[in-house]
Parts: sequence; structure tokens; C-alpha cells
Amino acid sequence: MEIEELRTFVEVADAGGVSPAARRLGVSKSIVSRRLARLEADLGVQLLARTTRGAALTEAGITFRDHAARVCAEIDIARETILPAGDLRGRLRVAVPLSFGPTHFAPVLADMAQRHPQLQIQTVYSDRFVDLIAEGFDCAIRVGYLQDSNLIARRVGPIYGKLVASPDYINAQGSPEKPEDLATHEALMQGTEAWQFMDGEEIVTVYPRGRFKADNAMALLAAALKGLGIAWIPDGVIADHVASGALVPVMTRHPPPPAAAYVIRPPSQHPARKVRVLTDMLIDCFQQAHDPADEGR
Repeated sequence: MEIEELRTFVEVADAGGVSPAARRLGVSKSIVSRRLARLEADLGVQLLARTTRGAALTEAGITFRDHAARVCAEIDIARETILPAGDLRGRLRVAVPLSFGPTHFAPVLADMAQRHPQLQIQTVYSDRFVDLIAEGFDCAIRVGYLQDSNLIARRVGPIYGKLVASPDYINAQGSPEKPEDLATHEALMQGTEAWQFMDGEEIVTVYPRGRFKADNAMALLAAALKGLGIAWIPDGVIADHVASGALVPVMTRHPPPPAAAYVIRPPSQHPARKVRVLTDMLIDCFQQAHDPADEGR
């Protein structure tokens, strides 16, 4: 029984079909099908029932999937243990936010690939919250205020942002001075999230409302520039527009507390070394970019 056959079966089981598993693994569908056929022949049982919508686990497949996943994880740990110090190989599949990813995180991933020529890195850029386990990701980088989940998170650095609006919006609607003033303003949001602000040492939470919503910071930026409302946007996205006067910071006496960037991974006793290395590189990147002036924010 080959480890690649076990790994392929786990991918098909989690992806729900041969085609999505082949895309994850970076091989053809015919290779995936042959591996599955060999595994079922070795075991003498049917693990997957092929359907028009993909593949469903049989009763034996449901039982075998967890055992196969544990074997694959243990093999990965064993390989890491005997590799030369610092050497990485295999595949790292990571989900990265589209808003920040290409500018802030892509250079770190490129540096990682350069340092580890035997490592295959597959990055998916999207602002939606991917299901790490169901979609086969080793980890994800997420930016903002962390939501509760059963995933394991490691904070890698702070993300500072501001409430901003265009001069046209402020001229027409005024500028909020206190968190409660936001109730009469149009908020540009990702969804129905809460906004937090500092009132001295206390954190005040408000639930703004607005008619324009988007899951991408660049889309919220475009709406703010058009004068559609007030948005919380990370400094790295709005710096040039604030400097030019196209956007104006509002409610500066009640700044939002810093958000953060996190590396999120599925729960397991032993995180893969490739995920630990990426996490450490991101922490180093944030520390090198740290501005002591930020301490007073």
C-alpha cells in the first residue's frame, strides 16, 4: 500500500470527487482514479461510490478515511524529522486574503519558495473564509478581528486601520465625533460586523448600518472615494489616499483598536514544519516593518 494512494484517497474523500482532488494534488484525473483503484484492490473493499455529482464515501470508506489521514500525518512528521535541518519539501497549500495578500504576503511566500527549492507552494487569493479542512488547505492567513472557531490561530503581527470618508461625504453628511454618532451615518462594511473603538482605556462596540457591502477592502476603498459612506480600512490600503486628501480620517479621538494578521491551521497535535516556518517568516516580516511610532496609536 503506497502512501500516495492513501493521500489521494483522503483528498478525494475531503474534496468530494476525483476532479477537485486532482486539482488539489496537481495531477490528472486518470492518475487519481488509478491510485484509488489500486488502493481498493489492495484492501478488497469499495471505499468510494461514484455518483453523477462526484464521489461519496461508503461505510468502509468513512471508517478508513480517518485512519488514512492519521497515517499520512504521521508520515509527514517522520519525513520532517529526518530531513536536513531547515530543509522543506512536499506541498504547502495556503489561502491568503485578496485585499492584502498580493502586496503584503506574496513576497514572504516567494521568499519561502526561494529558500526551499523542494517545496511546492500553492496559494489561493480570496477574501472569502475558506473551509481549510474541506478544501484541503494546510493553513490560511487572515486579517482583521479573529472570530471564534475550532481552528488553531497564531498571531503574526498587528494591522492598523482608520475610519475614513471622502471630503464630499463629510461636507454633505458631517463627520461623526463619537461612536454613537455612527448610527446616523452610512457605513461601508464587509457584512454585519461590529466595529470597535477606544474610549480611553475601554473598548466601545457599535453595530453600524449601510447599504453598500463588499468582502474586499479595495471595493470598500472605491466606495469611500465615491462618497458613499464611512469605512474602516487598513492603513496599508489607504495611506496614499489619505496623504493626497482624497480620504479624510474621522472620529480620530476614538481610534479602532489594532486588528491583526493570523496564521490559521486545522487542529492537530503536531503542526507541519512548513506551516511553522511560514508563521515564523511572517512574524519576522512584521517585526522588520514595525514602526516604533505605532506604539502610541
